Amino acid sequence: MFIYRNATQVEDLGNGVTRRVLAHGGRMMAVEVSFEKEAIGPLHHHPHEQLTYVLSGRFAFTINGVTKEVGAGDTLYKAPNVVHGCVCLEAGTLLDTFTPQREDFLG
Repeated sequence: MFIYRNATQVEDLGNGVTRRVLAHGGRMMAVEVSFEKEAIGPLHHHPHEQLTYVLSGRFAFTINGVTKEVGAGDTLYKAPNVVHGCVCLEAGTLLDTFTPQREDFLG
């Protein structure tokens, strides 16, 4: 399956955060999330495994109570149901991969 970025839709999540669902099917999903400087991805958890690849920008990520700064080229792993969130230090974009798919993003 081929997914062209310009054929996908941007969802404004408010407060300087947008989300674009990219390829998805079977048990996997790729999602692009863009943040303005100082935008917050609130602490949350979900039953999905998640990999986050930092495409650009700088972020302070908290995963399971540990906070570290990350930038372009860094990758983060979030196990199912682990509390995580971030603060954007320098405007940027993340590529999130979920398994299984986030059905709640498709509705």
